[in-house]
Formats: sequence, structure tokens, C-alpha cells
Amino acid sequence: MSELWARLALGTYRLVGSASYPFMGPFLAFRARRGKEDRERRYERYGYPSADRPSGPIVWLHAASVGESMAIIPLIERIDAMGINTIMTTGTVTSAEVVRNRLPESTFHQYVPLDMERAVRRFLDHWRPDLAVFAESEIWPMTILELASRRVPQVLVNARMSDRSYQRWSAAPKLAEALFDKISHVIAQSELDAERFRQMGARPVTVSGNLKVEAPGLPCDEDELQRLVRVIAARPTWIAASTHPGEEAAVINVHKTVAARIPDLLTILVPRHPERGDEIAALLREAGLETARRSADEELTDDRAVYLGDTIGEMGLYLRLANVAFVGRSLAASGGQNPLEPAMMGVAILSGRNVHNFRDTYSNLLAAGGARLVRDEEMLAANVEFLLRNRAECQKMIVAARQTIEDMRGALDKTVNALDSYVFPLTIKRDLEEI
Repeated sequence: MSELWARLALGTYRLVGSASYPFMGPFLAFRARRGKEDRERRYERYGYPSADRPSGPIVWLHAASVGESMAIIPLIERIDAMGINTIMTTGTVTSAEVVRNRLPESTFHQYVPLDMERAVRRFLDHWRPDLAVFAESEIWPMTILELASRRVPQVLVNARMSDRSYQRWSAAPKLAEALFDKISHVIAQSELDAERFRQMGARPVTVSGNLKVEAPGLPCDEDELQRLVRVIAARPTWIAASTHPGEEAAVINVHKTVAARIPDLLTILVPRHPERGDEIAALLREAGLETARRSADEELTDDRAVYLGDTIGEMGLYLRLANVAFVGRSLAASGGQNPLEPAMMGVAILSGRNVHNFRDTYSNLLAAGGARLVRDEEMLAANVEFLLRNRAECQKMIVAARQTIEDMRGALDKTVNALDSYVFPLTIKRDLEEI
């Protein structure tokens, strides 16, 4: 791909976005009906501000969803402690709900603007950020180009590049270079991620480790947790977390296999996308499994075999109810889900083998004995039964996973140090403006 082709591709992206902009209303309304947009705050997606801009320098930090949001909250707290204004944007309703009560009081929250010229410009015209910090793999062409045109430094923190993303960017190297060249600094999770960003033209690139190990544990309603603990009592309980299409059928088979040997077994089934609740509830009915559905406030009684966690933002609650967790998108689906949250919540971790999106994290957990990989549902059933029957072995895995988390810490300090050359000048600018 030539440089000319790359410029044409970006120009086309800009034109398509401008042409599509007037028609985004029905699209956002449709997403709002499905619970994927905040109906009352849809205007923010067009770049309209949620608050007045404060005086002084301001840092814009963006995270796509819950995991990324939780990971950068400690970073926001560090910047806030320096007396620098911060605004955080997120892309999902769930992440907005989760961060609402966890951000510093002085931090503004807004939904990220659509990556369209008018929306991005409206957002930037209002907030006028002095620094933009994006988490993990948030590469939005129009946003990057607009920030570059305003000479706003852009830093990618906790950066990672999945196998699929690497293949896609490698197929368009000039396009990748045209965008990554405008990022001031990439702070990568691992050496592999760092090398991939370098190959795409990013400079400089440093390695921090994974910020997610610095994040606080997932929140939950303590009163509801205690109520459910009393309801579940001594029932052996495992959780299938963040499942994807095809994996629920495997979970049903695992439940039936294990329940034949452990009659009072409780399976907590939490799909990655709660809007699939009706579909999954139908599967459970067809399988003849009595189910309590969380979204319908159905009571979890002793005769209910499955607790269907089809709600938003309650993973912290569900994980605290179980001793063993299967982490989805790893059997029928591919890529895996982040196992750090289950590790921090104190459960023994099981997963399928398709976990390449979290290769380094799983490598650390496996080396320490904090996780096990299974090849199919039969092997998953055998491990679930074994760990539920052998509390000592289960506890050994939990301790190993927590120690792995401790050993992986340090990413926050490294990230703050790497950002110092961008943030420290803002403290001087703030002091001069206050004189």
C-alpha cells in the first residue's frame, strides 16, 4: 500500500463519516432500545458537552468498556492528585455505570464522541484537552487526525495488539504508519505488543506490564451479596463467565454431567452480552433446567439449577458467589476473555485453549498453577467436579492466581513515569495561569 493510497483511504473514511453523520440519529435510537446507548445522554455521542470546561489544563482519558475503564481509574487518580483536571470518556452503558461512583469527584465523565469529523471537532472545541490518553487498542482515525492537527500529544497506555489486529494492520502498513506515527508514545503491556506497535511505525514504544492488575476489584452490592450467600448456603457453586454463542450449550452439558454426581450443584451462567438473555433462557428451558433469571428478579430457590446472570455491571457479584470459574470466549469462540478479574476475586480459573488475546496473562497464571486450560466440555466437566470436591486443590489454585497478580504489579508506576514528561509541564502551566 502506497502513501498515496493511505491518504486516499483516510480521506474516504472522513467523507463517509461526514455523509453518514446526519443519519446517525436512528442508529443510536435503535442501539438505545437495545440498551447499548444511554437514551438520556445520546447527545454526548455527537460531541456535545456534559459539563462546562474548568479553567486550567485538562487531560482527556478514554477507555472503551468496563475492563479498560477499571484499569485506568488508578491512573486518573494519580493525575487528579497532581491537581490536573481530567475528563474520562467511555463507550458503553455498562462502563459508564461502573465508573460513576469510582472516579475522583473532580473528574468529568462523558460518552466518547462518534469518530466523525463534526462530533470529534465539537468535543475538542469544548474541552480543549492538553493531553489525550487512550487505553489498550482504541485507534480511531478521525480522532487521531484531529488531535494531531491541534498538536495535542496522544499516548496509548496499557496498549495491546491482538493477533487479528496485527494481521489487519500488517495488510495495510502505510495506513498503519500514517496513524501510529501521530501517537506521541505507546506504553505497551508486553514485549510482544511493543514489537508489533514498532513494526506499525509507532515511536517511542515502552513496556509497562498490565494496568489491569493495579485496578481495584470489581464492585458489588454488599447487601445483595450477603443475601445471596445465605440463599446459596452450602451448595457447590461454579460460574461460567463471559460466555459467547455456542458455549452456553457446553455449559448446560457440563452442568448435567456434574450434577449427576453432585446433585445440589448450582451453575451461575453469565453471558458476555446480557441482551442474549432470552435466547439463553430458552436453551435452559429446552434442556429441562430450572432457572432463576436475575434480570427478571426471579428468586434463587433450592430447586433452581441455574442462576442466569443476564444483567449489566454485576460480574463482581457473580464471581464472589463461586469457587470455580470458567472464563468464556475460549471454547466455542476464540480469543479468550481477561482472566485477571476472576483471579482478583478469588476463584479457581478454568478456560478453553483459545486464549491468544490474553496470551501473556494466561502464561503467567499457568506457570504458577493459578489456571487450567481444557480442550472440550468433557474435560471442563471433569475439572469442575474435581475442584468442587477437592477444596484444598481449589484453594491452592486461588492462592497461586492471587500471587501471580502480586508478581505482575508495577505497571501503574511505570506508566506514570512514562507520562511524566507530558503531565509535569501541565502542572507548570496550571501554576502560571493561577498567578
